[in-house]
Amino acid sequence: MATKSASPIAPSNSSHSGKNDPKSSNLRRMPRTLAGTPAPDDAARKQTLAMYESALKLMQSGKYDKAHQAFTQMLQTAPQDLADRIRVYIAACVSQIEKGSTKFESNEERYDYAISLLNQGQYDDARQHFEQILKQNESADYAFYGLALLASMTGDTQECIDKLREAIRLNGQNRLQARADSDFETVAEDPRFTELLYPEA
Repeated sequence: MATKSASPIAPSNSSHSGKNDPKSSNLRRMPRTLAGTPAPDDAARKQTLAMYESALKLMQSGKYDKAHQAFTQMLQTAPQDLADRIRVYIAACVSQIEKGSTKFESNEERYDYAISLLNQGQYDDARQHFEQILKQNESADYAFYGLALLASMTGDTQECIDKLREAIRLNGQNRLQARADSDFETVAEDPRFTELLYPEA
């Protein structure tokens, strides 16, 4: 799956932090924390519950983008009794963000959120955020890289190559990143892709 590490070359003048809108009044009821305490020797479950509690606090504070990322990250390893609840909260976060309850402090924050949407298979929503970044900054190489990832994951080889070529034109480091990125495996055998990544061959 794609992760934020897919584009480490995003501008360094901002990070995934900053102001967030106050909690939305659209949520009729704030999520409650889990009752009960994990067994003392279950360190992994303790850690998962701690992450879960932190994500809930972010959600309660109206920081839906950050909560979405936290829930998405823990979903991969969460036990079944938590996984169903996490999916519900992920959907709630997406709903609030799409309603405009969250404003992104920077394009890098929006990029992080778009990548988390890719991880969830929400390709159309991810595309909208990548394109929104480019509307604000047409030289955002990492947004072109994200669109290339999306095209690869949806089987659009030509679009993938076109967007990746532009990302590399804007920032040559994207060529090195793409060589190690498993999300391009669907186009890895295409001669055009190989030529793009290894022009010296």
